[in-house]
Amino acid sequence: MSGLGRVVRSGVRRRRVQTVVVGLVTAAAVTATVLGAGLLVASQAPFDDAFAAQRGAHLTVRADSGAVTEAQLVASAATPGVVAAAGPYRVLVVAFTERGGMRTPPLTVVARADPGGPVDRIELAGGRWPAGPDEIVLSGGAVRVPPGSRLATPGGAEFTVVGTARSVSDTAGAWVLPSAVGVLDGPDTADGYQMLYRFTDARTATEVATGRDAVVATLPSGAVTGARSWLDVRQQAVEDAAVFVPFLVAFALLGIVMALLVVGTVVAGTVGAATRRIGILKALGCTPAGVVRAFVAQTLLPAAVGAVAGTVTGNLIALPVLAETEEIYGSANTTIAWWVTVLATGGVLAVVTLTAWTAALRAGRLRTVDAIAVGRASGPARGRWASRLAARLPVARPVGLGLARPFARPARTIAILLAVATGAAAVTFATGLAASLLRIQTALTQDVADVTVTGDPDAGPVAAPTADPAAVLAAIDAQPGTRARYGLTQAPGTVAGIADPVSVTTITGDAAWDGFEMVSGRWFAAPGEAVVGGPLLTATGARIGDTVTVRIEGTPLRLRIVGEVFESVMAVFTGTATPTGRNPSEYRVALAPDTDAGAYAQALTGALAGRGLTARPSGGETDPLLLVVEGLTATLTLLLLAVAALGVLNMLVLDLRDRVHDLGVHKALGMTPAQTIAMVVASVAAVGLVGGLLGVPAGVAMHRLVLPTMAANGGLHLPETLLDVYGPLILTALALGGPVTALLGALLPAGWAARTRTATALRSE
Repeated sequence: MSGLGRVVRSGVRRRRVQTVVVGLVTAAAVTATVLGAGLLVASQAPFDDAFAAQRGAHLTVRADSGAVTEAQLVASAATPGVVAAAGPYRVLVVAFTERGGMRTPPLTVVARADPGGPVDRIELAGGRWPAGPDEIVLSGGAVRVPPGSRLATPGGAEFTVVGTARSVSDTAGAWVLPSAVGVLDGPDTADGYQMLYRFTDARTATEVATGRDAVVATLPSGAVTGARSWLDVRQQAVEDAAVFVPFLVAFALLGIVMALLVVGTVVAGTVGAATRRIGILKALGCTPAGVVRAFVAQTLLPAAVGAVAGTVTGNLIALPVLAETEEIYGSANTTIAWWVTVLATGGVLAVVTLTAWTAALRAGRLRTVDAIAVGRASGPARGRWASRLAARLPVARPVGLGLARPFARPARTIAILLAVATGAAAVTFATGLAASLLRIQTALTQDVADVTVTGDPDAGPVAAPTADPAAVLAAIDAQPGTRARYGLTQAPGTVAGIADPVSVTTITGDAAWDGFEMVSGRWFAAPGEAVVGGPLLTATGARIGDTVTVRIEGTPLRLRIVGEVFESVMAVFTGTATPTGRNPSEYRVALAPDTDAGAYAQALTGALAGRGLTARPSGGETDPLLLVVEGLTATLTLLLLAVAALGVLNMLVLDLRDRVHDLGVHKALGMTPAQTIAMVVASVAAVGLVGGLLGVPAGVAMHRLVLPTMAANGGLHLPETLLDVYGPLILTALALGGPVTALLGALLPAGWAARTRTATALRSE
């Protein structure tokens, strides 16, 4: 083994605290960087792989059955540029009713004889394909209805769910056999034809638009009522994983900043503590470049181990995120690409190497004679004014010595300050993110009711409850403990120019309390007014104040848009009765404080006896995506907090080793172990408080920057109410987290200083 190798190994063994700190900070930085870069790339790969395997449709065309014939649609497959086509398939928009009277969102039901074909091969995720006209297969992302369930059409026909399937082109919410069209078709369903095309060139929006224009030109004027590009489907598909990227990038930046800070401080402190050793190495023939390489190597060894651990951790944490995409596409490869892992890990190691090399340059520049002469002697006296000032403070002398210590080593003090501030920023950001995500889920589900009233589940599927809404609402109002209530009716609707169905919800009563968040405008207050989701405004190009015509079960309904509600789908909410006059299918009730939901539901069910309605306590389900985000946030935050505390520990260890002789003098003059601990803790307490006060505003700023970016990646606009989550008490507690972090990092060095024997410390001249 070479002499330089022995120096490196010896340094790693002797400086165990610094070795652990460098390894952990590198692991944290690599974990966050691999997650951020890996998910950014991997979020698009699953869709592309599945699209190629299932021969997805580059263009999905919706045609009016009254303006075009099947023969004309078949002939359009010969359009120049079309390499494959499938259809025409009959397509209908139907809102089914589940057992208990719960209505599904409007589903696009496509009639296909089999799941195969030259375009858009449907992949069964469970169960089987329909074998009779009374069977149906649901899309996995449409509604959560288990196989074997019964669904009823508005006309009363019943279908049995026999399986779930996936369409990578998102061409339908459900599939039936062609023989079922006569059962589904009726005056209250929107129908038409669907054609699927694959083009020779469809990599860009321009190429897809060219192919669409060519297809439309072969069909009668007005025949095409809607067309959807595969690029739009792809964008929607990658949004879920893309939501993770902004906050992972934020944590990656925090990790890299922590790596720069801690590694630079470790190497600089090591150089300062080993001045005499450096002089001896140079006297024995070691070159300045060799000394620098030795310090860089001592840093890279634990950094490499930490990088390996961070790489493994980052890939493992990414699995639950990408598992959701795998559930959607099935055949896709949902792992982070190896080259992304290599680049992310190599980038962090390059940053660590550059930081260590920069900090170690001082060791190479030291003159041999000066290094040996200086040895472990104290550097120039700094902070004497702070010591004199602290001596006048009404505190114990050990505490005053600790309060003055940060001014004696300003560089290390700044490093501790930044480490604590980074940890406080991470905790503040994570706290705000978790609170905002909970509010976002509530706003999207729009259901914070304590009790829900629906049809009797033992009565089987029914078209709609027959109970008079006024009588039901009066019975709810008469129950002790009722705070608010409303009824709702859902029906499928269509808007001109939009191929996808629109969910129309008619509300009876006041529903503004039930989780609805307004992005702009106001809640509807008069007949003919409505609030709509942002996706509908985007799809139609409409603005607040405009009037849209929604066809509900074949009947037009003109509504004036008075507000945009926070919503992720194309939805309309109005108080105007639907043309069908259907009674509410569901009633939601908010209870007064301290009201038992179970007892209330039992009493209300008794009061509604004979009306075919049952009340049940509501139990909201947490979105799995939200759980994954919160889990990732907690993991990365704890990792950064641990690194911040270890950074404080490392710098205190360096400082105490530098002044171990002074510590012996203090002990010889009568300082007790408890006073020694108080002195060490006081040396970081004020710095920790300042770090917390600096980190909290930085975390709030990150929250204000990152969360809207996450929402934008998901196609949403956040109202201000979902961002305003920090109260005075929370901010105060977060600021106090700074000194707590510093205290955690100071406990071990303080205990070591208290246990150090006076004679041992005095011999360390």
